[in-house]
Amino acid sequence: MKLIIIGGFLALATLLWAADAQILTCQTPDAKPGRCVLLRACDGLFTLIKKKPLLPEDRTYLSRSQCGWSYQDNHPLVCCSDPVEAPPRASESLLPEVGVCGIQTSDRIVGGVNTKIDEFPWLALLKYAKPNNVFGFHCGGVLINNRYVLTASHCVNGKDIPTTWSLAEVRLGEWDTSTAQDCEGLGVDVDCSPDPIDVEIERKIPHPSYNPQSLEQYNDIALLRMAQSVPYTDFIKPICLPRSDDLKTKNTIGQKFQVAGWGRTATARYSSVKQKVGVDGVDLGNCNEVYKKEQVTLQDGQLCAGGVTGKDSCQGDSGGPLMGVGIKSGVQFWYLAGLVSFGPTPCGQEGWPGVYTKVGKYMDWVESNLAP
Repeated sequence: MKLIIIGGFLALATLLWAADAQILTCQTPDAKPGRCVLLRACDGLFTLIKKKPLLPEDRTYLSRSQCGWSYQDNHPLVCCSDPVEAPPRASESLLPEVGVCGIQTSDRIVGGVNTKIDEFPWLALLKYAKPNNVFGFHCGGVLINNRYVLTASHCVNGKDIPTTWSLAEVRLGEWDTSTAQDCEGLGVDVDCSPDPIDVEIERKIPHPSYNPQSLEQYNDIALLRMAQSVPYTDFIKPICLPRSDDLKTKNTIGQKFQVAGWGRTATARYSSVKQKVGVDGVDLGNCNEVYKKEQVTLQDGQLCAGGVTGKDSCQGDSGGPLMGVGIKSGVQFWYLAGLVSFGPTPCGQEGWPGVYTKVGKYMDWVESNLAP
């Protein structure tokens, strides 16, 4: 038993160890068993703190619920008695099935630099609010169902995000950021998309084991819960996640992937039009030999792709998708193999693959953090 003294209050906690995580159990002020978690992860107390007016007894209860401090997140931990739900079974998953996810109207795997207007309809732009009512897009993400976007944790709580910036919204259905309405083609063959939509972010869920200061950027994955459900269209659709064992364990060496986003190009800091590039999976051991030169050691939750001159994901593509193609019951679909994490500077250097978070290794975490 360990007695923790925080802010003048006492919290009795038992330290338990799981195979891959440290779990702190505790006792709430009304003597119920609980878990020591971030306030935002406890629905009961998070709802209470937003109560208006906050009564003195509520304030006292919240103060007495504090059970520690997360130095990584710089936020207090609270003793939460919310019931712990098991991750949903496959049949109860909140993720869409093949046929709903991973399908695009124009299915082109190999092509030019610019995407077609309706390619990769799951791509998202992350919109940051800056001082003086200025906004900017500085990361990418990917729609995984009608309420959640998956991105890199460094886009949410990374060390390089200025303290004056706030991740505010997700943009979906975008193709060309420089035009009010996006159209492709000429004359009778012109194809126009509806206006993109900006959706407020209701909750940010960075992986609890992500360390912003780490060179290796392990666990560089985060969920964004949007404030409202978004309808699917030809230009807004979810990508499939690697839920099956064969996709989770698929050998990525030599596998053909596509990376897409609005990141840096050879001639401009950012492209206004959604871009794509083909990259091949690279053996993690070989990739490690390269990155050891920078005192970086990669792990199994990461994968490498690319390393060909001029073909790479770049700054601005952070959090965007590394996509592969699968087949189920004769249906071809796109699935999310990785999330853009980091790479060499400048990018697109021969022999320096990009590093991606391997999404298949995080499926239990993703599904356990989804809510209807």
